[in-house]
Amino acid sequence: MIKEMGVKAKQALRESVHKTPEEINLALEKMADGLRKNSEEILKANTEDMRLAIESGMNKAMQDRLLLTPERIESMAQGLEATATLPSPLNKVLWEREIHEGLVAKKISVPLGVIGFIYESRPNVSAEAGGLCFKAGNSVILKGGKEAFHSNLAIVTSMRESLKESGFPQDLIQLVKDNSRKVTRELMVAIQWVDVLIPRGGPGLIQSVLENAKVPVIETGIGNCHIYIDADADLEKAVPILVNAKMQRPSVCNAVETLLIHKDVAKELLPKAREALEGVELRGCDEVLEILPGVKKATEEDYATEFADLILAIKVVNSLEEAIDHIATYGTGHSEAILTENKEYAERFKREVDAAVVYVNASTRFTDGGEFGFGGEIGISTQKLHARGPMGLEELTSNKYILEGSGHARK
Repeated sequence: MIKEMGVKAKQALRESVHKTPEEINLALEKMADGLRKNSEEILKANTEDMRLAIESGMNKAMQDRLLLTPERIESMAQGLEATATLPSPLNKVLWEREIHEGLVAKKISVPLGVIGFIYESRPNVSAEAGGLCFKAGNSVILKGGKEAFHSNLAIVTSMRESLKESGFPQDLIQLVKDNSRKVTRELMVAIQWVDVLIPRGGPGLIQSVLENAKVPVIETGIGNCHIYIDADADLEKAVPILVNAKMQRPSVCNAVETLLIHKDVAKELLPKAREALEGVELRGCDEVLEILPGVKKATEEDYATEFADLILAIKVVNSLEEAIDHIATYGTGHSEAILTENKEYAERFKREVDAAVVYVNASTRFTDGGEFGFGGEIGISTQKLHARGPMGLEELTSNKYILEGSGHARK
């Protein structure tokens, strides 16, 4: 199956290589219109996925990831339209030099090629990833989770219809319809047909891809994110930032999972935080338990866990250094924040914390391609090669060198 899809994906690339940025943008706009036109079918498909999810006992946070509403479909459509307005990332001259008299070398941006994209739960990602890969001149083979199969199929079917109406090969965007692990493994090792593999989901999925893939992988977003509230923090700002980072969408990878708080402000702030974080299960160290009776004792595993749920681990620390050490030990290189009015400490935190995105006095929830003005994202890379942080259009390109001469031969 994957070989067949890969062959089609490569052929679709060859057939569409001559298309202009203007034609690509018009096709994206048509995809957006198609989602709106087919919204009833998409919602019907999502209702079936939700029914099966509830029957299987899926938790509320994961159900929220899976759920589609008219508003979320409209947001998907607007995301495609926003992507259409962005400058093309292709054929940019990244470097140019005359390496011998009359022999000019240029480095230009080009598509990555065929992208294999493995993801879980969130069906809106089908539209976002499909649109971004298409805009950057790539083919994409989408492998969504079985829990969102009907929703993904409806969304991808709509996008493929729009591609055809726009004069593009439909196979620029394909969805794997076999949910077996065997086919997923086929995609991971399809080095002849897939140029790069991008997994987006929970720790289990990411680890499985890293351990089993032969196709080059861009590792994305396990988000064990921290907020450190310093002794010099503005405490009036601290609680609203914490509530936003934990409660706005607890299931996403940029939600905060651990609160680190300086001992000098812990007694004042933690009771206020517990009141504001109503509905969140708190797990704390011994110092936290003394301040907040009844809180569950945090374990080492808690500090190392991306909960993706209404759970927050808390640790009281004695210094900025201890907070940075904790993040270095348990963080996943995703998003880390310090709340402080001390400029020296803020600068140290920015310099010493090794993460894709580092914040000063702001919620970690801003780690998002849409918020960064990328028109969406295919994932948030936590590795350092090729791409790091939210991956938009620029990160979905590679490069090649063009040399133009007039009879040059190397001596």
